[in-house]
Amino acid sequence: MVEYKLSPSDLTFLYDQCKYCFVLKVKHGISQPSIPIPGIFSVIAGLQKNYYSDMRTEKFCPDLPPGIVTYGEKRVRSKAIKPAGCNSACYISGRFDIVATLDNGSYAVLDFKTGNPAEEKTNLYSRQLHAYTVALENPAEGAMELKPISKLGLLYFSPDSCELTSLHRQVLQGSMDWIEIPRDDEYFFGFLREVVQLLDGPLAPPDPDNCDWCAYRKRIVGLRSKRNHFSSDKNQQVEIPNCPACKGPMVLKKGRYGEFWSCLEYPKCKGTRDFA
Repeated sequence: MVEYKLSPSDLTFLYDQCKYCFVLKVKHGISQPSIPIPGIFSVIAGLQKNYYSDMRTEKFCPDLPPGIVTYGEKRVRSKAIKPAGCNSACYISGRFDIVATLDNGSYAVLDFKTGNPAEEKTNLYSRQLHAYTVALENPAEGAMELKPISKLGLLYFSPDSCELTSLHRQVLQGSMDWIEIPRDDEYFFGFLREVVQLLDGPLAPPDPDNCDWCAYRKRIVGLRSKRNHFSSDKNQQVEIPNCPACKGPMVLKKGRYGEFWSCLEYPKCKGTRDFA
């Protein structure tokens, strides 16, 4: 049985922005070229995690039940999860920001964000926090286990002022907003079923109108093929086909008789198409 590795972060923007790129990454190991997160955000997140470590929740978030931040940046991995009605399974693998141990014996999974809270983003981040929760409560053998988890939420830092405190010191200040994420396991496991069904099915078509990377790939193939098959019109481009055998992505290759489409999984799959 196939087991797909799912990263909690990929279940947010990548999944919503482009199903084609999502399947390429999870099923075929082809990631979008990485764009480093601006260093300042990593610095802010690291400072926050260090600052809040071992802090009582009453001190920074009165809306949380009493407890103390006890874990930071730990890796998690769930056991295999086979959604109802699916042929394949999946497992969750990632790393959370912080977890607080609450006085009532349960746990709270918290994630730091920098920016202005928005309902649309909050809904996407809900999947990420649910993924950490499922992995912690249903760990693979030897993986970290924490349960029960009773609270999920985002800690949003929204910078709104800057102050020069001395000649060489500047302070960036802003609000810290707590956004609680209601736990909804029925929704999340339904979402996992949707994800696995997508991965088990035929490859979704590229979406160059909404995905910059799909648009880039389309232009590159168009430029390569234009030499023999197209005029100089930059809008005349080639669609990347799916393999006729496995329905996966294909790559343009050059053989003895010219260019042709070959399955990306070659030699495992020997599907080909003529390039015309």
